[in-house]
Amino acid sequence: MDQDLGTMTQSIPTIDQNLGTMDWKLPVMDKSLSHWISMFTSDDWRIPLAYRIEGLLKAIQYVYYPILAIVGVPVNIITIVTLASRNCGLSKCVTRYLVAMSVGDLLVIILDLILRHIPILYQENFYFVLSLPVCNIHAVLLYAATDCSVWFTVTFTFDRFVAICCPKLKSKYCTERSAAVVLGTVTVLSCLKNIIWHFMLLNEYWLGNVPWFCLAVYDVLEPLVWTAIEFLHYILTPCVPFVLILLLNALTVRHILVSSRARRRLRAHRSGENPRDPELESRRKSIIVLFVISANFIILWSIFMAYSVWNRMYDLGYQLRLDFYVMELGFMLQLTSCCTNTAIYAVTQTQFRQQLKNLLNYPLTAIFQLNTA
Repeated sequence: MDQDLGTMTQSIPTIDQNLGTMDWKLPVMDKSLSHWISMFTSDDWRIPLAYRIEGLLKAIQYVYYPILAIVGVPVNIITIVTLASRNCGLSKCVTRYLVAMSVGDLLVIILDLILRHIPILYQENFYFVLSLPVCNIHAVLLYAATDCSVWFTVTFTFDRFVAICCPKLKSKYCTERSAAVVLGTVTVLSCLKNIIWHFMLLNEYWLGNVPWFCLAVYDVLEPLVWTAIEFLHYILTPCVPFVLILLLNALTVRHILVSSRARRRLRAHRSGENPRDPELESRRKSIIVLFVISANFIILWSIFMAYSVWNRMYDLGYQLRLDFYVMELGFMLQLTSCCTNTAIYAVTQTQFRQQLKNLLNYPLTAIFQLNTA
């Protein structure tokens, strides 16, 4: 039984001194859907709970990931087209940020979900990718797209903070041109930051579900060097964005509460004043999108962040390590976050719902007009 359980864990890396690379041996066990279901449902009491949970998550992924890909790509494309029409009642500045966030999410779905996780999950059908010499390029693009997706959320949060809390800067910063400059800068910095993986990872794939899915150059794999670089990578994304989003939202909420109380007291002293305050209602609607997007990001990224940082702490000497299924759950929630913004816009923005409805009805209307012509 101990030998069987050993095959369920991650493969142990072996060093090929002649090639100067870290050679990760592919697991030879059956990774079909039936294998993961049997792991979860087995009545063998010797199978640890952690392996049973991992089996359950893997079985769910066999169905969930293809559905997520089928839904995520068209949903983000439709969102981009709908927002780009600029008929959603949003300012040009806000529209730029939301479009950029949707583009970032779309790239993550393609580069991470479709080109990484699905081939790993259905690896018996994707062994041909082992012969494709582009893994390090794929890694650079994937991590750059992930950084952009995360930091676009931060820049949008900061833009709304300035618009609500800093009226003197609003006219200068909250403009379409400033948004384009900020988004372009974030994109360039994200690409530059992740170029390092082109030199630390080889161009060969490894069909293993770990954060680094390429074979790695052995010369740079001194434990402390690798751990420090990886730790810094996760600190910058998503730990720093977590802190910034929470801080900016806390300051925004504090400003709104203070200004709203002052405005209500002022209106209370005016006789015959309409109890409805359009300014407060408009402000409330504008911050709903901000807070829901921020909460969505924090909730769905939290487990992945905790696993990534905690495991790097283990490499630095801390003895407690999280179970492998925590990473699987983190991946699932992180990828889900790339498909939720459309639902957020549809729930919180009336005009977005209307434009989305018009866009979806357009093909049917065109077909009906052709048939009646």
